[in-house]
Amino acid sequence: PPVPLSHGPILGLLPPPCSLLLQPPRLRQQWGASLPLPAVPEGLLHRQPEVPDRLPLPAPQELDQRGCGPMYYNGIYHEFYQYNPNGSVWGNIVWGHSVSTDLINWIPLEAAIERDTPSDINGCWTGSATILPGNRLVIIYTGADPEKRQVQNIVVPKNLSDPYLREWTKAGNNPVIQPVGPGLNSGQFRDPTTGWIGPDGLWRIAVGAELNGDSAALLYKSKDFLNWTRVDHPLYSSNSSSMWECPDFFAVLPGNSGGLDLSAAIPNAAKHVLKMSLDSCDKYMIGVYDLKSDTFIPDTVLDDRRLWSRIDYGNFYASKSFFDSKKGRRIIWGWTNETDSSSDDVAKGWAGIHAIPRTIWLDSHGKQLLQWPVEEVESLRGNEINHQGLELKKGGLFEIKGADSFQADVEIDFELTSIDKADPFDPSWLLDVEKHCREAGASVNGGIGPFGLVVLASDNMEEHTAVHFRVYKSEQKYMILMCSDLRSSSLRPGLYTPAYGGFFEYDLEKEKKISLRTLIDRSAVESFGGGGRACIMARVYPVAVVDGVAHMYAFNNGSTTVRVPQLRAWSMRRAQVNVKGME
Repeated sequence: PPVPLSHGPILGLLPPPCSLLLQPPRLRQQWGASLPLPAVPEGLLHRQPEVPDRLPLPAPQELDQRGCGPMYYNGIYHEFYQYNPNGSVWGNIVWGHSVSTDLINWIPLEAAIERDTPSDINGCWTGSATILPGNRLVIIYTGADPEKRQVQNIVVPKNLSDPYLREWTKAGNNPVIQPVGPGLNSGQFRDPTTGWIGPDGLWRIAVGAELNGDSAALLYKSKDFLNWTRVDHPLYSSNSSSMWECPDFFAVLPGNSGGLDLSAAIPNAAKHVLKMSLDSCDKYMIGVYDLKSDTFIPDTVLDDRRLWSRIDYGNFYASKSFFDSKKGRRIIWGWTNETDSSSDDVAKGWAGIHAIPRTIWLDSHGKQLLQWPVEEVESLRGNEINHQGLELKKGGLFEIKGADSFQADVEIDFELTSIDKADPFDPSWLLDVEKHCREAGASVNGGIGPFGLVVLASDNMEEHTAVHFRVYKSEQKYMILMCSDLRSSSLRPGLYTPAYGGFFEYDLEKEKKISLRTLIDRSAVESFGGGGRACIMARVYPVAVVDGVAHMYAFNNGSTTVRVPQLRAWSMRRAQVNVKGME
């Protein structure tokens, strides 16, 4: 499947992780199909507030681009993405390709993998990159053959002296893995992971599949990464669904924000994460990789997949992670699709963006993944607005002035003056958090909360998006509800405007501050609550603020007074995207 890279004007217009950007057709027509596109003119984006400033790809019209094979190699970041060079709807999928030295400023290149052989003639879908010993590089990806079977193929760089790796050569023995074996559905067999080395010195990958009606991460072994043998058992399987897309498998150290390289020895204290895409979101399990049985064993198995942990509680799918050897971190990148109509996509000539790349690591308790925007995003910060010592009583509203409300980075610490009035927590809310966010909206008074941030608000608040918290008390802990409510985000009819939400545990006896960071990038509102414990990516399409000024507010509608010891906001400069060279 395909994936997009960015949201708003901060980073340009990157398509999904296996895809980067969709360019407006009129710009594409001015440039040859093989040439990089110029950066989108400033005025164009201001006339079209829904166009985020993320990295745009070299395509005339693009669709649904999921990210593929992100990597850092010889000083260059590479992002590939599923890309339709002929339109902004699904079909004709190839691998787009963009490169960067800082994850912020990008150069679009020619398509890296075209559908020009029998094993990928019906599409080049998601895959992963692996760096082998000797700094050798290989990509394994899913192709659709003439019978529409999903098969796995290999490509390698044609010329390693080219720092941008523009050209790729397909292996002569493609497809290297075919959907053969009892119980395997040949139409549900895709998205191979990055490789890792097992205790026997052999390479391993996992492939998402439907096996005997269950979802599975099938396990394959190889000596040379070219010839593969299926292991007689999956890495992990579950009867809770029938198919996992875009599986990811990586090691993490509890409490260590550094990443681990899967091609190196993994410390004994490490945990492993199995991530999968299903139910229109990315979920994950934390556990151990049992070397003897060659299987993943989750720490906790929940039969109801609604209760599985999520990477993001909003519009975020088909993410891919990679080890960044430059800074010793693991980075995850997800795709966010459009939530207007396909006819809107055709009219604007592009569809789908990437979320901002995030550093991802495991908390000190070994129970939850934490995420934070890569530090390079801060290089786009312009003038800073700083407020300290604010107090928000019930009904309090503080306008944040002086920052570009269409392109901003906002960080707020909320300090609770008391935790005595926390409302009781109902565990049944976990089964449908969005429903609870609808019922407990930003205007509904609670004991502690709602308090948070209102962004992209029109003068009369007829349009606005609210990102907010509520505090609940369960028997032994506090539960924080984080919502990103889009129900009033636009006056346009026909949009998908949910109230996204997720819960996270928090030790309020120890920490009485709850942090919120929100990146506003025109049609993208990406929020990180509680230091990255909960993340919500959202797409919004305001119309009342198009030709006017959008407002931002900190607010509190709870009974308990909330202090804001610090509020910082920055206008965000535009990244250099789709240019012929990098600084």
